[in-house]
Amino acid sequence: MLKLKNIHLDYTGVEVLKGINLEVEKGEVVALIGANGAGKTTTLRCISGFLRARKGEILFQGQNIQCKPPHLIASYGISHVLEGRHLFSHLSVSDNLYMGAYLQSNTAAISRNLEEIFHLFPRLYERKEQTAGTLSGGEQQMVALGRALMSRPELLLLDEPSVGLAPIVVEQIFSVIQKIAATGCTILLVEQNAHLALGIADRGYVIELGEIVLTNTGSHLLKSKAVQKIYLGDNRG
Repeated sequence: MLKLKNIHLDYTGVEVLKGINLEVEKGEVVALIGANGAGKTTTLRCISGFLRARKGEILFQGQNIQCKPPHLIASYGISHVLEGRHLFSHLSVSDNLYMGAYLQSNTAAISRNLEEIFHLFPRLYERKEQTAGTLSGGEQQMVALGRALMSRPELLLLDEPSVGLAPIVVEQIFSVIQKIAATGCTILLVEQNAHLALGIADRGYVIELGEIVLTNTGSHLLKSKAVQKIYLGDNRG
């Protein structure tokens, strides 16, 4: 479904991505893990069009989307949940969710999508008239996920969905991500919690200083001594 071929990207004169090759097949959950500054977020922003690579190709369902504007990439079926959520804090939960359906014109389909989101996130139904800026961090992350799902994406890009959340809320968010994956939605997940990310991923990639240094199934990477030592906090040698 998605292929990155030899992606190079410069930022303020520094090469941030150095020949990234990455694939996501339809229906997969793929995790991209690495230290802060390794290039994870940059990779996602490159896919969704917020940043433009200097070299390489990004293919989505066989079409080269490299250098396409973000709104056009979104219309192809890619939704991006940015780190930090970026909600319209002065708008209600419902209005934030409706913003995710701006590319759709079928009002009946939009209503069905909204019902599905409220089924997935019952708490959002309870708070549908509440302004988004007054929600807890976990509730705001639910709104961000729901907004992205309102467009019924083929590919969902998730950037650090657990950041700033309490452990019990993180567990809830990851449970929902698994439910989303179970519907057949393809997911590319960037996540600081490597253990959780690899635990739900079909496959994973490890990125260091703008280069993919390791790839395998999620379960295999969880057992990798190198990954355990560097990314999972195991310093036993």
